[in-house]
Amino acid sequence: MHQSKILGTGHYVPPRVMTNDEIAKMVDTSHQWIVERTGIHQRRIADPKVDIPSEMAYKATLKALEAAKLQPNDIELILFSTTFPDMFFPNTATQLQLKLGITNNCGCLDMNAACTGFMYAFTLADGLIRAGMYKTILVVGAEMTSGFNNWKDRNTCILFGDGAGVAILGRTPAGEKSGVKSHVLSGDATKGEHLMLRGGGAAIPINAENVGTDVQCVVMDGKEVFKAAVKTMASHAEQLLAEGNTSMDQVDWFIPHQANLRIIEAVANRFNFPLERAVVNVDRYANTSSATIPIAMDEAIRDGRIQRGQTLMLTAFGAGMTSGGALLTY
Repeated sequence: MHQSKILGTGHYVPPRVMTNDEIAKMVDTSHQWIVERTGIHQRRIADPKVDIPSEMAYKATLKALEAAKLQPNDIELILFSTTFPDMFFPNTATQLQLKLGITNNCGCLDMNAACTGFMYAFTLADGLIRAGMYKTILVVGAEMTSGFNNWKDRNTCILFGDGAGVAILGRTPAGEKSGVKSHVLSGDATKGEHLMLRGGGAAIPINAENVGTDVQCVVMDGKEVFKAAVKTMASHAEQLLAEGNTSMDQVDWFIPHQANLRIIEAVANRFNFPLERAVVNVDRYANTSSATIPIAMDEAIRDGRIQRGQTLMLTAFGAGMTSGGALLTY
């Protein structure tokens, strides 16, 4: 049985910054109203002519390869989490393979578990490396939610931003302590109606009758999502600690899904974790869906907060309602 470790990370966010004041010119809101309810000050918005998900993932992956001291052809499998792919098919993982110039015919798989997608892909990658099937796997979270925002709905358009984060997982060399201690994945379909984008699939194809309607935009019951998120992420944190035989004070950094600062604070309070040891960037990037955790993790690695040998706890939730997390030694 092998262990897996994070060999390198990278992230990319588009240069276009959209402030709360800009949104306030489109809908009935204000900078203060948004900050008080979400902690968000600004978000990044991608130009679809430049930064579609595969392109953002490409730019993030180049940084991860450099950090891991690897070449593109060292990647044996691409697991690409995205809620809004470049196109329905071919999948976005193949587009990333093409842009990276990978010629080894590595496997390419898109995954959609909404905001939890990176954790689903991360857990799968860890399992495949543990089983000995692969040595090096690229795990991607890349999202362009701005293209599906309803800019007339102040309850949703304020929440989302665009970006990509990646992690390259590989086998842990003998004698090293780096590795995944525990992980959890779950889903509760009974709460699925609380966060949805109904149009665009087989059930409600986009056609002349519904183009421009809210069926092609995100809809959300914010109160229900908030309650489910706090309860689920807090219980997952407790489960990760128990199964990882780890105490609270042994966790160096908590890296939660960056959906809302109030959710992060509530989750930390639920399991008495000090907020100063939580990695938070929701104020600058808003909710980049499945990209939030890898973006936050890479930022904290690059600025020196996260060091080798430290214990990290990752937790996420998303539409579905999907949820998941991991406890690991970096």
